[in-house]
Amino acid sequence: MTARLAEREGFAALVMRLRAEGVTNLDLLTAVEATPRSLFCPSHLSAYAYSGRTLPLECGAFMEGADLAIRVLDALKVKPGQRVLEVGTGSGYTAAIIGRVAERVLTIDRYKTLVTNARARLSELGLRSVVARQADGREGLTGEGTFDRILYTVALPEIPRQRVEQLVSNGIILAPLIEESGKTVMVRLTRIGSRFERQSLFEVPYLPADRGVAKFL
Repeated sequence: MTARLAEREGFAALVMRLRAEGVTNLDLLTAVEATPRSLFCPSHLSAYAYSGRTLPLECGAFMEGADLAIRVLDALKVKPGQRVLEVGTGSGYTAAIIGRVAERVLTIDRYKTLVTNARARLSELGLRSVVARQADGREGLTGEGTFDRILYTVALPEIPRQRVEQLVSNGIILAPLIEESGKTVMVRLTRIGSRFERQSLFEVPYLPADRGVAKFL
């Protein structure tokens, strides 16, 4: 089987599973189809690119299963023309998909290695709408203005106040929050004027966020 055929078959199987879970956003699925997931996962694990299996990355990070990655993006509800901040670049896969829908994506990670590798993959796909930068995801970003959507792929005890202040009215923050029970649940905050609507969605396996940028990796 050629790599292109394997990619097509993997995508087709993923779409069937996602539709069974109620994921039918055409813009999102079109972006997923145009983004070869095997490019972002370790080459020796490319056979599992479209599976629900968690795949290891450099710096102790991981790539969530394909089903979870798209469910998260579906919950983020990105629309054309929006500005999106992603905290936790990882492989760059989710940023690449968002970049095919949104106007601009800023994705940040504390590990230089992950950022460098993600930049190379994004460049290979010609995605100029996505900017990858090494930065501390738990601190504010000066000079970046506000965002329509903010996505965390690292777990937090609570959403930093700096991030809330960067969200526009009718904007959405999606973040894995660590509950007192020890479970990590994906939570969606929707800003409506000066108040927020909070929805707990589903459990996720994301790792806790570390403070600061990595000095050696």
